[in-house]
Amino acid sequence: MSNNTDKLQGRRRFLTGVGLAATTATLASSAQAASGDSAHHGFAPARHEQDAWMDANSASHRVFIDSSSTSGGITALNYANNIFVGHAEGYDGAESDVSIVVCFRHGSTPLGYNDAMWGNYGEQFSQMMNLMDRSTDQAFMVNPMNLNRSDYGNRGNTIDSLIARGVSYAICRKATRSFATRLARATGGDVEAINAELLANNVSNSRFVPAGVVTATRSQEYGYSLLYSA
Repeated sequence: MSNNTDKLQGRRRFLTGVGLAATTATLASSAQAASGDSAHHGFAPARHEQDAWMDANSASHRVFIDSSSTSGGITALNYANNIFVGHAEGYDGAESDVSIVVCFRHGSTPLGYNDAMWGNYGEQFSQMMNLMDRSTDQAFMVNPMNLNRSDYGNRGNTIDSLIARGVSYAICRKATRSFATRLARATGGDVEAINAELLANNVSNSRFVPAGVVTATRSQEYGYSLLYSA
């Protein structure tokens, strides 16, 4: 009887030990997972001087509107207006509550150049962007997004009118180089000279960024909501 009792107690101690070992392993695994999750959620992106301008505002909301096509660049201006209006009407807010950056990159890049550049290269830009004046069927010789007209998707929301409401613009330097190359082929000009000319003639309240795609991703690291305009 004593032998049976000893065996039973020994088995109980063994099972208890197994249970404790399993519990310990489970807790250790959970702690490791939690530690991994904490490290992931605690990710802090590197900061670069080139991106510091995105943090130079105290707005309650930040929005980055990305565009890469002719239609997208036009619609982006309309989206900026809609965000302001929606915030004012739906939230009883002020337009100053929202910081909006509109990005012109890839196919929409020429919308970031001023009237002087459209005066020089309007025929080429209009052809490259498939963007002709509907009222005359001629090329634009000024930046069409600064014409207060209702027959385009931006519905009269011009680059300058949105600047007055606090919108700023980012223009792709990489795409600018590409357009300079295309313009040089079309006009027989010098790529370097045309590139320098374009870089010196951006629209007001705008800046050239190394690459629009990079700035679109970095904007999210600075708390901007990303909206793509097609």
